[in-house]
Amino acid sequence: MFEHGSTKIPVWKAYEIGLFRFLFLYFVLQALPLDLHYLKGLGKIHWLHLEYSDIYFLTRYFPNFFSDQGGYGEWGIIAVISLIGAMIWTKKATATRNYNELYYWLRVVLRYRLALGILGYAFLKIFPLQAPFPSLSNLNTNYGDLSSWKIFSMSLGIVPGYETFLGSVELLAGLLLLFRRTASIGAFIVLIFTGNVFMANLAYGGGEHVYSLYLIFMALFVFSYDAPRIFNLLYHGQPTALNTFKPIILKEVKLAKLGFKFLFIFLFVFVYGFATYRGSLKDPYQFPKTAGLPGTSGVYNVSLFKINGKLLPYSTTDTLRWKDVVLEKWATMSVRFNQSIEPGALKKEQIFKQDYEQIHEQDTDRAYELSGAGGRQYYSYTVDTIAHKLLLKNRNQKHKQDTMSLHYDRPSATTIVLSGVNKNQDSLYLVLTKINKKYPITMGRLGRVKL
Repeated sequence: MFEHGSTKIPVWKAYEIGLFRFLFLYFVLQALPLDLHYLKGLGKIHWLHLEYSDIYFLTRYFPNFFSDQGGYGEWGIIAVISLIGAMIWTKKATATRNYNELYYWLRVVLRYRLALGILGYAFLKIFPLQAPFPSLSNLNTNYGDLSSWKIFSMSLGIVPGYETFLGSVELLAGLLLLFRRTASIGAFIVLIFTGNVFMANLAYGGGEHVYSLYLIFMALFVFSYDAPRIFNLLYHGQPTALNTFKPIILKEVKLAKLGFKFLFIFLFVFVYGFATYRGSLKDPYQFPKTAGLPGTSGVYNVSLFKINGKLLPYSTTDTLRWKDVVLEKWATMSVRFNQSIEPGALKKEQIFKQDYEQIHEQDTDRAYELSGAGGRQYYSYTVDTIAHKLLLKNRNQKHKQDTMSLHYDRPSATTIVLSGVNKNQDSLYLVLTKINKKYPITMGRLGRVKL
């Protein structure tokens, strides 16, 4: 948009000056954290014991004036404010030939803001956290009971090597953005990569399309700096001079700039990378961290089911009888009924939060396993190992009164006997028999699975 390749001092046209004033104000308001939601979050960070969730929060800012998620409405407000500001700026400004230096510093701000956003997601993919391998409950859910976005996420989660590759591409783009000479290459990679993320969110019904487009617009601005020269070279095949413009920077400013770059790389590459790796081993954020009943993880057939002393034989139509039960490694038990279950029905605010990427510390907010998954009821539970009791609570907010207190016995390593009462105070007696189920998805293709 603005040429700086000539050794002569360029004179900008009037419309270029007016457009730059608008874009300068617009992108500054988009990039700088000015809303209270983000500033309050800074006070909750454990600065002396940084976790990857803390650093991720720093990378995830974008304008949120009306909600936790933000949206295109905020962009419209910023655009109106920027337009008014540009008009006032034009009215009050003295005659100027160009804004070369201001353009340089705006590009610096956007380069680092864009790198920050890309690096925030890079390590969540390099150490496959964003799309984890499907839980046992998800693997035992009918395909038609999954939302399109859940299918997409699970499809990525089953190939952690590919997810790591995607994160490596983001890491490369983020690092290239930190250096002026390679910034346009990094921005071009972001345009292709994040453009695909944006379209995937639209196609599969994900909630990240707003943030993706936010990063795309910044990448477009950064890339526009060299775009005319690249187009002239590749399309017209004409000799193209490099951009030689460099502002006059005081020595103290250069040292401060170098120090900032060092701290940026140290915190958001090395510290964040190590913290994310450690988190992937100890506390993957998509699933609860509370351990489940020891030695019980697996899928179980309900071989015997009694309610109020009445034996209910297996039936494909009975709405009371449990069909199967899955116990995860963490404190989740999912049950398959012959009932219509709305996928991932949580509290209204939790549904909203699940529309975009967040890292929650509390198990009650970690709803990935049930988000977008129907066909099963998901219960969180606490274990009393002395009294051999399980206290279960349905995580579906449309069934929040669904609680159970069940006594458990383990007559063998593959059998669990449950007895107690359900939400209606009906007495239950169940015998669960573990199924030695093989999952082709974990067995690989090389000579093990034949189609």
